[in-house]
Amino acid sequence: MGKDQTVLFHSTVFGPIHSRRLGVSLGINLMPDDGKVCSFDCLYCEAGFNSQGKGTTGLPARDAVKKDLENKLDTMSANGDPLNVITFSGNGEPTLHPDFHEIVNDVIALRDRYYPDAKVSVLTNSTRIFDKNVAEALKKVDNNILKLDSAVESTMRLIDRPTSKEFTVNKVVEGLKQFAGTGIIQTMILRGVHNGAYVDNTTDEEIEALIRAYMEIRPKEVMLYSLDRSTPEEKLIKVEKEELDRIAAKIKAAGIKVQDF
Repeated sequence: MGKDQTVLFHSTVFGPIHSRRLGVSLGINLMPDDGKVCSFDCLYCEAGFNSQGKGTTGLPARDAVKKDLENKLDTMSANGDPLNVITFSGNGEPTLHPDFHEIVNDVIALRDRYYPDAKVSVLTNSTRIFDKNVAEALKKVDNNILKLDSAVESTMRLIDRPTSKEFTVNKVVEGLKQFAGTGIIQTMILRGVHNGAYVDNTTDEEIEALIRAYMEIRPKEVMLYSLDRSTPEEKLIKVEKEELDRIAAKIKAAGIKVQDF
């Protein structure tokens, strides 16, 4: 059984927070502020399982996102506060918002006005990259961070628990090729147990499958990470840095850039 863990973010614009990867980050949550909407139901999701429900507030309107972000950036700029990145994250999958493309355009325009040196990042689970408008929006941002936790179908389904049976490893790897040279692939490395099933994407078979997938996708770089906060499935085990380093070395040996962690 998982713990009663619920959504992290109770506003549309949140932070700034200090991201271990991205620096001083202002977050944008395009999902409800009192529920979770996602096309995955990951065992490790910091925002909890989808079973908590979608809440009552619904998705924020495009104009509201723009106004909230403008107000925040105006205040930060007036105070002389630093900002390294504006990150689409939050209580679910940001690309599910019907106005995602337009909101990305708004965010880039506001970034250009207030903090032209800041980056715009999107954390996506890759389920919507087959939508033309979503793909075009992702190609506009500075850091297009796309999830691929396993290149073994059964493991991917166990860790990520996609809500659609049509989403497969083969399909997503093919779709990720459109971001060759620009996309950043993010892979959560973990092991543990869920409902009696053992999950482990650190084995030689798993890493070799990931390397083959990375070589097909040809990303700008790969971002490996491990558990950092509490997870709804309590029987997951953090993979320590020493082991991450060994896995990263195997990936680098195949000629693939791995971001330092």
